[in-house]
Amino acid sequence: MINIKSERLNSILINLNSFVIAFSGGVDSSFLLHRAHSLKKLNIIAVTLRTPYIPSSEIDETIRFTRFHEIKHKIIEISLPEIIRNNPPERCYFCKKTLFTEVKKFAKENNYNYVIDGTNADDTSDFRPGLKALMEMEIKSPLMESGLTKNDIRELSKKEGLSIWNKPAMACLLTRIPYNTEVNDSMLRMVEKAEDFLFEKGFPGTRVRIHGNLARIECLPGYFEKIVHNPDREQIIESLKKIGFRYISLDLEGYRTGSSDSEIKKYDKERN
Repeated sequence: MINIKSERLNSILINLNSFVIAFSGGVDSSFLLHRAHSLKKLNIIAVTLRTPYIPSSEIDETIRFTRFHEIKHKIIEISLPEIIRNNPPERCYFCKKTLFTEVKKFAKENNYNYVIDGTNADDTSDFRPGLKALMEMEIKSPLMESGLTKNDIRELSKKEGLSIWNKPAMACLLTRIPYNTEVNDSMLRMVEKAEDFLFEKGFPGTRVRIHGNLARIECLPGYFEKIVHNPDREQIIESLKKIGFRYISLDLEGYRTGSSDSEIKKYDKERN
């Protein structure tokens, strides 16, 4: 079945022929970019959007990936859009509208026929307001169209020798900040530095949610014991306090995708 989906993806990309790939450096867009590049003779370019709420490490990875595979790559600088400065519940919708407007503009100015992204078949079952914006803007999602799931993409990436096949999921830094909170560069950098530190300590995929001067750490289940009993626990506390947090807490529910969306989902359900 996965081979059928893979061949379907090839056909979709060949038919599109000329396109810009919105490249975040995550597993999905990396696989999509690599597959499109491997088909040869397609007129493609990767475009990465550098914003204050995307970790610098993610931008660096896009540069390394495209250089290694000798793929054309453009980075577009964008400041924090005013429409999402207060981190509204609809931030993903507004963000996609803003960012993909820039990507579509680049595509038109450089004679590319389409803009595509790495949305996969699993994404339609989650709370993703950004998908509505992509549909409205007629952004193509070949992975979703071909039926490829996240597990499929990881499996194919591993087979094709891509080092990112098991890379943890990454969401923008705005997801670490409560809704309806004014966002500033200081809090974004605090979160980024804290997560970079925890990654270096051996806790990849860990999220640091910021609540005023409190850091709420969400980690994978296997990391609980290590964080609590690790002799470096005091170093974690000390380092996060140096970054600017006053209180350091460990969320006993652990990391879960879209944990900040629970109240929004509840609100929408009650409203409807």
